Formats: sequence, structure tokens, C-alpha cells
Amino acid sequence: MTALQTKLWCDVARLRAQVITIAVVVAIGVAGFVGMFAVHDSLQSSRDAFYRDNRLADLFAGVKRAPASLGARIEALPGVAEVKLGVVFDAQVDLPGVLQPVTGRFIGLDLPSVHANRQGLNRLTLRAGRWPERDGQIEALVSDRFAAARNLQPGDVVHAILNGRLQRIHLVGTAVTPEYVFASQGGAPDDTSFGIWWIDSQRMTEAFDMQGAFNQVALRLHAGVPEQAVLNALDHLLEPYGSLGAVGRDRQLSTKIVTDELAQLQVMGTVLPAIFLAVAMFILNVVLSRQVATQRSQIAALKALGYGDVAIAWHYTQLALLIAGLGVAVGLALSQFIGRGMLSLYDEVFRFDRLAYATDTGLVLVSALVAALAAAAGTWTAIHAVVRLRPAQAMLPPAPPAYTATLLERLGLGRFMSTGARMVVRNLERRPLRAVFTVTGIALAVALQISGAFWLDAIAHIVDVQFRQVQQGDVLVNFHRPVPLDAVRDLRRLPGVIDAEGYRTEAVKITLRGTTKDTAVMALRGDARLMRLVDEKRGALALPPEGVVLSGLLAQALGARVGDRVQIRFRLWSQRTVEVTVADIAHTMFGQLLYMNLDTLNPLAGDGNGVADAALQVDPQAMDAFWAAVKTAPLINSVFDKASTLTEFTHRTQRNMGVFSGILTLFAVAMAVGIIYNAARISLSERAWELASLRVLGMTRAEVSVLLLAELLAELLLALPLGALLGWGLASLMMRLMASDAIDFPVVIEPATYASAALIVLAAGVVSALLVRRQIDRLDLVSVLKVRE
Repeated sequence: MTALQTKLWCDVARLRAQVITIAVVVAIGVAGFVGMFAVHDSLQSSRDAFYRDNRLADLFAGVKRAPASLGARIEALPGVAEVKLGVVFDAQVDLPGVLQPVTGRFIGLDLPSVHANRQGLNRLTLRAGRWPERDGQIEALVSDRFAAARNLQPGDVVHAILNGRLQRIHLVGTAVTPEYVFASQGGAPDDTSFGIWWIDSQRMTEAFDMQGAFNQVALRLHAGVPEQAVLNALDHLLEPYGSLGAVGRDRQLSTKIVTDELAQLQVMGTVLPAIFLAVAMFILNVVLSRQVATQRSQIAALKALGYGDVAIAWHYTQLALLIAGLGVAVGLALSQFIGRGMLSLYDEVFRFDRLAYATDTGLVLVSALVAALAAAAGTWTAIHAVVRLRPAQAMLPPAPPAYTATLLERLGLGRFMSTGARMVVRNLERRPLRAVFTVTGIALAVALQISGAFWLDAIAHIVDVQFRQVQQGDVLVNFHRPVPLDAVRDLRRLPGVIDAEGYRTEAVKITLRGTTKDTAVMALRGDARLMRLVDEKRGALALPPEGVVLSGLLAQALGARVGDRVQIRFRLWSQRTVEVTVADIAHTMFGQLLYMNLDTLNPLAGDGNGVADAALQVDPQAMDAFWAAVKTAPLINSVFDKASTLTEFTHRTQRNMGVFSGILTLFAVAMAVGIIYNAARISLSERAWELASLRVLGMTRAEVSVLLLAELLAELLLALPLGALLGWGLASLMMRLMASDAIDFPVVIEPATYASAALIVLAAGVVSALLVRRQIDRLDLVSVLKVRE
């Protein structure tokens, strides 16, 4: 072992506390990077294999009703390799032992193809039970996630209202399909209220009077075929039959939700680890710069003995790489814990065929390289100082700092400060860059804590807006087709119903200056109370008697402004095309939607005064009788129970976000301790002679500790407001990077979140201060003063 290697291990032993704290910061950065990207890669590979093995279609389209003979024309479109026609309808389902009905999406299943193992596109994978048989009773499969949420087992019997007729459904198995990884009616997935059911396609066509017709089509394209041309041709073929608009796989609801989840993982796996590695780079720079300053005489001796600049620089680089290597090793081990824990949460959600955690070798190498580069960059200043030192120069003690009056003293404020306060201010002003970096590092720890906790605030805001301001009704119901307004009066006669308001949601195509979007228009009563249009900033808006209101996301996509004339084509029933004026733009959080007064829309649609949906206010004491009546109402197609949906949504988000927030809190504490402890230890090593002298002059240990730790307290207090600002900025950056064309998440941070983040970091500072206080109490006065001499 050479002399430099011996010195390296001696330095590591002497700096072991600082080595550990820096390595922990590096480890957290590596763990976050490797863990989140490993989860991302595991999910992505599982998703791709699941889509491939189960032959997920490339294009999807819904239509009101089209003849099955149209399938041949669709298959003849250039670039189309395979076509699958289907019949799909939503219906309310009565589950045994469950008070309120739930909504089921019933899909026709070609049983001969299933039993012959040639399902075609969007194939099912049987998870439990058996395939349905075509005999006297209606047998069904149900989506695996819904069955798990509702504790359904093969052999259970449920009842469903299929096209107005009550049917007995025998559950024989559970299945998964790539088409419904996330089962949703258009909002957030809710496995307790919405499930997918597959029954014999012949029974489906008979139940819904769809003989010789279809209302859903899926296409597979030949490799390399541009999908947009096929989308346009498909939409053109289906338009006379009431097309809902053809979409590619990237815009199909389930696949889009999965893609958005993966994109969020990428953002978190990039932004958050970058913060930790940047902080580790700064701490390494400060520690090694101080190491070089205290070892000037040793460096001079080494150079005098013939060691070159490269050898000595490499010696200090090795120290940084050793710390980074320790951090990488711990980080890789920690990444397994983080990654597997996160994947177990996702496994409950995605339900792919295979979902196994795996860390790619390339990911490990990239993390090690990034950590090594960060360590090298952090030590560059110190290495540069080593190379510049000449033996004769290094033998001399460093030039004493020039003590001049501080800015506050020059402004005449010095007389209002105590001696200790002037010492603190002078030390901060003597090393402004170090103070700035320390304050910024502590502020980043605060920001990290805020960025993890603000999700709960944002979700609480979303719940308040969507479930308490927009949807003020207790129950939403949907009909198969627009019904007369008399149907709303019938709903008011149901047991427990206090009020009922009809509204209408219609699929439309909107065009402005050559830009076209497939979307929907929601038409509400002018005096709507139970279902309202709410602007996030302005509150509830009254719909104008004329014109249309665009959501902010739709207006942004179209480049629309108030006063523009837009063209609207109704896609399902009348298929009329009209022009209306943009009367307002409402900043809503979800969807690219249009809003219109119901009295304005019905004449424009040209298909009579009707409604397709209704919002109901129900007496909580009469819910049992109300649900019993709803279960026998033949016109009601699907049901949305706000209370149960809100309970499930809150439970799921608070659990998942609580875990995520807890992990980031631990990371923020570790980073704060690493920064504060190292800053205090470096300050102690630099001011040891000064503090020892004050002790000899009669100051107590507590008084000396206050002089040192007051500087740390000042940096902490300066960091807290900066951390709050950086926290808001980091949350805004993450929201911008995770932005979607269908969701505009608000950045909402409650005062309690700022306060808790500040208190957590302050607590970390107190712990660090107590650790350093022990070092001050153990200060060997004689040894310290001898070193100075």
C-alpha cells in the first residue's frame, strides 16, 4: 500500500461521519433514479408484452348502430390487416348483498372463436373459473379487478337490466383484457362501481336488438402504415351511422391512462434524483475544499517528496469517488426496496399477466456514471486548488482573512447588534457563496418535502371542486338515449328524491380555423343547481342563453377566443352541423368539453326536447328505498353514486399518495441532515482555534456553541421562505411536465403543508445541531491551540 493510499483510508476514517452523510444523499439520488426507472421499465415491458400477447388493436371506434356488412368495407381500407366488430352497452347491475346498483359494461363474446382459441383482437385472458357456454342461462365473465373489489366468485348470480329487461346473469369466471387495463366510464377508474362483463355475442345482439349490426369496431394495421389516413377513412365510413370518432391506441382511454402513469414515473425518476445529486456535488465540493485547506502542509511535503500534481489530484478524486461509490452501493440496495414496494402498489392497479421487478444493467451503469461525474464535478474546485499549490507556498499558513466592517455595520446598524450577532454576520459575509449554497441546499430539502405533500392538497382541491361544487347532486343516472323531459318528473317521484335536474351530454365534432376535435357538449339547465359548470377561479358560472362555453383545455387546443364562431356537428342522432359563438371560456380541470344551455342545445340538435342524464338529490334517510326503486327502473342505463365513488377515490389516492409523500419526507430529512451536519462540521473545523481561544478566555461551552450554531440557525431561517418558494416552483414544474391534454391539475399548496415542511426541516436541523454540539463539548483545547501555533 502506497503512502497516498494509507492517507486516503486515514482521511476516510477521520471524516467518517461526513462520508456517511454525503453517501446517504448520493444513495437517495441513486435509489430514486434506479428504483423509479426500474419500475417504469418493468411496467413498460409488462405492458408491451401484455398488449402484444393479447393482440391489442391499433385503432378503435364507437358508432350508434352500423350494419355488419360494413365490416367488409372497413377491412378493404388500405393498410388494414384485421377487423373486429362488436356490440357493447352499459347497464346497471344488481349485486347480491350490495345496496346500490353498479354499472356494468356488457360486451359480446364470440364463444365459438373463444373455445377454438382464435379470439382475434383484444383477446381475453382467463384468470379464474371457466369460459361461458351457450345454453339456457346467460353465463358471463367479469373483469378481474371488479371481481376482486366486490368479492365476486365463479358461481355467483347477479341481475342486470339489459335494454329495459331484467336478466339473470351467472358468473362463471374472471378475465383481463388489454382493452380495459383501466376500466372507466370517462372519469377516474373505480373498480367498485364499474366493471366489464362478457356474455355470449348472440345473447347480446338479441338483448339489445342489434341483430346484423355493431356499435364498436377495432382494427389492426399492417406494420409501418400511418394511422392518421386510416383514421380519417374509417371515420368517413362510420359517420353516416353516428360515429363517436375513431381514435388511435394512444388516445384509447385505458391505454392513455397507462401511458400517463408511465410518463409521471419518468418525470419523478428524473427531477427528484437530480436534486439529490446536485446537493451531494455541493457538499463534496465544500468538504474537500476544506480538506485541502487543512492539509496544505501535507500537500507541500508530498510535492517536495516527488509526488506530482496528477497523483495528488487523483488522491482527492479517489476520496470523492469512494464516497460516491459507497452511495451508489447503498442506493442500489435501497432501490430494490423502493422499486419493489412501488411495483406492488402498481400490481394492484394494472393487473398485467406478468409483472416482475427487474433492474437493467445499463440503468445501474448509468447511475454509477452519473454519481461519479457528480462527485468529480463537486471536487473540481478543490482539485484545481491542489494543482496550483507550490511546495514553498503550501508550507506557509494560509493568509488570514481580511476582517472589514460588514454591510450592516457600514449602514450604521452594527450598534444594534450584539457581539455574537456581529460575529455571525461577519462569518456569513466572509463566505457568501458557501452561505448561498448552504441556504439553497436546505431550501431544496424544504421544497422536496413540499413537492411530496402537495399532492394530497391538490387531490383535496379536486375532490372539493368536482364532488362538492360541480356535482352537487347525490346520484347521477344515464339513459340509453335522449328521453322526454317527463322522465325527469318521473325521477322526482322515486322514494327519497328531493330534486332532480335533467341534462344532456352529446358527442360532437368541433371545428375552428381548420382545427377539428372530437369531443362532447354538456347541456345544462339555465338554473342548474345539482350539476353545474364551475370555473376554478371564478366559481359557478351561469350558462348564457346563446352561444357555447369552451373548457380552457379545449380552447387552448383550438386556439379559440371569446367571440369566435365555431362549427359543431352532432355525431349521434340528428347529425346536424351548426355554427355558434364562443360566449365564454371556463377554466375547468378535466376534459376538452363544450358547455351549452339546454334550452339552446335542443333546438340546435333538432331531435326534440330531451335529456340523456339526470342529477338527483336524495334524502340520506331514504337511500334504501331509493336504491330498491332504481334497480327496477328500466330506462336507467347506468348509475353514479357520489358517496361510494368519493369514498373509494379518497381511500385509494390517500393511500398511494401517503406512501409517496412518506418516502419523500424521509428523503428530505436525510438531505437536510446531510447538508446541515456537514455545514456545521466544516464550520467547526475552520473555527476550532477561535472557539478554543474563547473557551480559554472564560466562555462556557453553551456560549461557544451558540456562536457556532447561531450561524446555522440564521441559514436555516433564511432557507425556509426560499424553500417555500422553491417548493411551489418544483410542484409547478412537475405538474407542467406531467401535463395532459385532458387534465389540468392545479398547483394547490395549503399553509399547513408549508408549515409542516418547515417544521420537519427545522427538526432535522436541531438533530444535526445536537450532534455537532457534542463535538464542541469534546473539543481538546490544548490540541487545537497547538495546531494553530
